[in-house]
Amino acid sequence: MKEYKVGDIVEGIVTGIEKYGIFVSMNNNYNGLIHISEISSSFVKNVNDYVNINEKINVEIIDVNKKSRQCKLSIKNIDYRISRPKSKVIQETENGFTTLEKKLDNWIEEKLKNN
Repeated sequence: MKEYKVGDIVEGIVTGIEKYGIFVSMNNNYNGLIHISEISSSFVKNVNDYVNINEKINVEIIDVNKKSRQCKLSIKNIDYRISRPKSKVIQETENGFTTLEKKLDNWIEEKLKNN
């Protein structure tokens, strides 16, 4: 069984997301928390902007409690993404925003009638 130690960078799976941090499950029945202060050097407005539930990520161990099998974790100073999510590219059509522009006045008129 692998022993975790401070400074190790290991793979984990995001099991929970709260306003105050991210819960991660690691091998060998260890769990950990990435406190919001260990997510980024910048201000973190929303923890959900950084990870998703069931996402595999790399984490750095900053403290280990072998008795409880819990770790304090960080992603602040590492490249934590194992595979970057693919961004969806929106292809512009020939008409561009013309269709929206043509319908906008009608939509506004309908909304005003409903209100």
